[in-house]
Amino acid sequence: MNNLCARLKNFHNGNDFKAYELFGCHYSDGGKYVFRVWAPRAASVHLNGIFSESEKTFPMQKLCDNESWEVEVFAKVGDKYAFIIETADGRKLFKSDPYAFKSDLPISKYSVVCDLPDFAGSDRLREPHRYDLPVNIYEVNLLSWKRHLDGSYYSYKELAGELVPYVKSMGYTHVEFMPVTEYPFDGSWGYQVTGYFSVTSRLGSPDEFKMLVDAFHSAGIGVILDWVPAHFPKDAWGLYEFDGQPLYECPLWDRMEHYGWGTRRFDYGKYEIDNFLLSSACFFLAVYGIDGLRVDAVASMIYLNYDRADGDFTPNIYGGCENLEGIAFLKKFNSAIKSEFPAAVTVAEESTAFPKVTGKVSDGGLGFDYKWNMGWMNDVLFYCRQDPYFRNYHHDKMTFSLVYAFSERFILPVSHDEVVHVKGSLVNKMSGEYADKFAGERLFLAFMYAHPGKKLNFMGYEVAQFKEWDYNSGVDFFLADEYEMHSKMCAFVKALNKIYSKHESLYSVDFDWNGFEWLVVDDKFNNLFAFARTGKNGEKIIAVMNFSGVDLIKYSVSTENAKYKLILNTDDREYGGSGKLRKKTFNSVKRTDGSGGYAIAVNVPRLSCLYFIKEK
Repeated sequence: MNNLCARLKNFHNGNDFKAYELFGCHYSDGGKYVFRVWAPRAASVHLNGIFSESEKTFPMQKLCDNESWEVEVFAKVGDKYAFIIETADGRKLFKSDPYAFKSDLPISKYSVVCDLPDFAGSDRLREPHRYDLPVNIYEVNLLSWKRHLDGSYYSYKELAGELVPYVKSMGYTHVEFMPVTEYPFDGSWGYQVTGYFSVTSRLGSPDEFKMLVDAFHSAGIGVILDWVPAHFPKDAWGLYEFDGQPLYECPLWDRMEHYGWGTRRFDYGKYEIDNFLLSSACFFLAVYGIDGLRVDAVASMIYLNYDRADGDFTPNIYGGCENLEGIAFLKKFNSAIKSEFPAAVTVAEESTAFPKVTGKVSDGGLGFDYKWNMGWMNDVLFYCRQDPYFRNYHHDKMTFSLVYAFSERFILPVSHDEVVHVKGSLVNKMSGEYADKFAGERLFLAFMYAHPGKKLNFMGYEVAQFKEWDYNSGVDFFLADEYEMHSKMCAFVKALNKIYSKHESLYSVDFDWNGFEWLVVDDKFNNLFAFARTGKNGEKIIAVMNFSGVDLIKYSVSTENAKYKLILNTDDREYGGSGKLRKKTFNSVKRTDGSGGYAIAVNVPRLSCLYFIKEK
């Protein structure tokens, strides 16, 4: 009991990042399980469930902190349970277990007695994360990557057999799962979470989910989990007003609700809530052995006026709009993760100019490894939507990112959010008729992969799927089997991924000017851009991109005095292009403009990108 009281004290002091070992359901001894729940303002709490196929209810007793409740009963794996919480005003609330390792959704609202998979250990996450390695992420919704003919889901086990070898063969370094933490509403895509310690039972058991993660690791692929600490839904049986009053949510009028999402905000700064969320993060790293967390909606956590009109929020104690408690929580989150799992990657979905998102906590930063570059994504996709004839009016959309490219460590994202809600699929965002759309996607991707920053693309782009993502159906993989241009797009993405991972110049110096040099930056008349990427090993690749609608003949690009070999041509016939450019090696010649420099003269086909590597 003394150990339990000490553990509860740590929980209330904000120092227990493994609270999942304390609360929830755990095997005790002799066929008994102990159930604990934090409900400080409850008048009484009962354990209710289906034990040995019959419904039973057991009164729970208060623990030494006078806020938590416990009962020990005979149970077995697979039994279902919940808590009946009597509120101070006499209401009785049916609540699932906030710390449950498994849920009964979508069948019922009960939690499920479940033993965890064997502890994954953290040895593979001991060495600090390296920023000079390739990061090329395939973002996937596990429930809609593929579906069976009858519309049913692929299970975790089936995904291990099909998704893993697919991601490996395509040449990605990482996979990112959209939220798999349990959620009730399919239309939320997993972003309205009710089970912060349970993977969705729609696809199988916790053991089978761990099998999927292990399969990716065996294939040499890192696993990043989309994690949602910004808000939670208002389902009556979930975290919502858990003991009859706001508990997990902030009780203040202007910090309780996310109006736009119809959800509740967590009460950052309350130690027990910090522990709940941090324990969830550590749980997936420790138990399932995932490699990192992408934190959703960070902007909504750091601003009090997020999605609110002026006057609809109370400024912080300094008169500003920053959520000081939310900021402190994010710093605490990254400090805790890096302390326990130094190699674990943390990524912020953050869309504002908030400073030092990837700065060290010790230097006043939030401590993330990477931040999504939403500005780059919006600017470049806007440019690609324009008819080539008018692109010269928007030249700065393509160059502006280099003004701030090294202010943070960025990931360039083309995520699920960009291919829904009538925004169009990636290939459909491109200007022009059928063939030009494919050329445009190849050009966009080659520009993306040469641009400083790590990469993320959402499933379906690799087969140039024309329809938007639909969470109720799978990717149109049949396109690559039945239609030549879609098959060639898939071959192009595969080749581009492998070029990226093979050439250090494309990834090893992503976050400072030593890895990047503009060669052609202001030729808006020809819609052409050219720059050099240099790796830590001295390797240099020159990328030349023609976003115009006409071929450019003998275009001069400044280089060193050397020979250059063409290693990628997005206009190659094998990728669906015209195949106009056949020359493979180019010798630089002295410029005739009196500058004393050297250049290569190259024919650059319309809507194409060329990669040249400097030969040693």
